[in-house]
Amino acid sequence: MTQMTAARKGSVTPEMEAVAREERIDITLLMERMASGEIIIPGNQNHAGVKPTGIGTGLRTKVNANIGTSSDYHDVDSEVLKAKTAVHAGADAIMDLSTSGDLPGVRRAIMGAVDVIIGTVPIYQATVEAVERHGAIVRMTVDELFDVLKQQAEEGVDFFTVHCGVTRQTIERLKQQGRLMDIVSRGGSFLATWMIANDKENPLYEEYDRLLELVKKYDVTLSLGDGLRPGALRDATDRAQIEELITLGELTQRAWDQGVQVMVEGPGHVPLNEIRTNIQIMKKLCVNAPFYVLGPLVTDVAPGYDHITSAIGGAIAAEAGADFLCYVTPGEHLKLPDAEDVHQGVIAARIAAHAADIAKGVPGAASWDHNMSAARKALDWDKQIALSIDPPYASRLREKGKPENHDVCSMCGEYCAVKLVKEIINK
Repeated sequence: MTQMTAARKGSVTPEMEAVAREERIDITLLMERMASGEIIIPGNQNHAGVKPTGIGTGLRTKVNANIGTSSDYHDVDSEVLKAKTAVHAGADAIMDLSTSGDLPGVRRAIMGAVDVIIGTVPIYQATVEAVERHGAIVRMTVDELFDVLKQQAEEGVDFFTVHCGVTRQTIERLKQQGRLMDIVSRGGSFLATWMIANDKENPLYEEYDRLLELVKKYDVTLSLGDGLRPGALRDATDRAQIEELITLGELTQRAWDQGVQVMVEGPGHVPLNEIRTNIQIMKKLCVNAPFYVLGPLVTDVAPGYDHITSAIGGAIAAEAGADFLCYVTPGEHLKLPDAEDVHQGVIAARIAAHAADIAKGVPGAASWDHNMSAARKALDWDKQIALSIDPPYASRLREKGKPENHDVCSMCGEYCAVKLVKEIINK
């Protein structure tokens, strides 16, 4: 029985109880929103010890960190370090996007190192194995793809990104329209290549019922991927993107009919003035399913600082209704992230998520800031550091610039406004 099915039957699961406590939400309301698909609790029945995490309407905005090997860097220990770094920085989920080395081994090592929910893009492993087995992506068989899905589900992966909306119709729409950046989704490009070369429909779309039957058995959450997401501001909110989103909305409903939990992925590179529109369209077409966005990145010209461009877009997206932010690291568009990139990416995304949670009135969000302000007024530096979103970094900065008068900081020194006003009011 999936979490969605349990909610519809009125059966309270331990995962629901844990999320209700963590989120300070009435469990009856939580279950109502789970039954309707507005809230999900990803958690494969084979993934022992995973921390229950709720994603959706009324809950704290969650943050995902992407890690994984590439053909140039495929050290398992490095990926484990990145996973631990992400969780230590506050990530709520890890996605393993590995494309090189012992893929099952990397995945198992990551799952054994952290207790958060784990996601994958199964087409990556299927593609790598097709190249190894047949010499080309296009020779992959449908059964081989589903064998990978089954393998990862049995291993305990909690959510799959599946690009079911990359159909022959959406590809034709893309061709007719034209784009500056075409397809930037790696999974989307793999499927599009296979479809065009074989003159066949996307197997994840054509055999969607088979996919639902498989994931339902393990309660794997479907993350319906945005294979046509814009990779440049110029391509944002175009016909190809919306065509795919319409299909994802239909597939969301079909999954719900089977009791399968779903979230929907979104862009991408989007100008500031179009972010709210994107969220509203998605929520309308996909009937308020949780929305999982990459960024969005609000400018194309900041390589090396894309954790900042994505945090700007992420804050606006989450305030408008996005539920799950996929971080972007400083190395996005430039290199595979290292542990420090992962740390910076998670912190930037968490800042965006928290800023949005304050605006949305998520329980407990504003009180964190209230407590920080009270500590600042009291010039309680230890408490300020403890309450900061990145305490080790805040502590290092404090020690680096600590003045002789430890009551204040080296920015204002003896002219500290807080201290002066406190003294004059007390007199």
